Amino acid sequence: MLVMLTNQQPLASSVVCQGCLMANQQGQPRWQEGKLLCGRPLQPAAAEVAVQYECQMGFRVTEIKQ
Repeated sequence: MLVMLTNQQPLASSVVCQGCLMANQQGQPRWQEGKLLCGRPLQPAAAEVAVQYECQMGFRVTEIKQ
């Protein structure tokens, strides 16, 4: 599950991405093969740390494994 990280709490991507022009047809982030296509990575990938991205709207995005 993809979430947007804020200072206060994580937000579901469906709440944030609905109004974004970079979102896919379902209003979700363009996530493919473990990478955010509508953003840029913020840190190098490490095995024990989830990769964070910054989307075009300025939110930090990461994937939470369930």
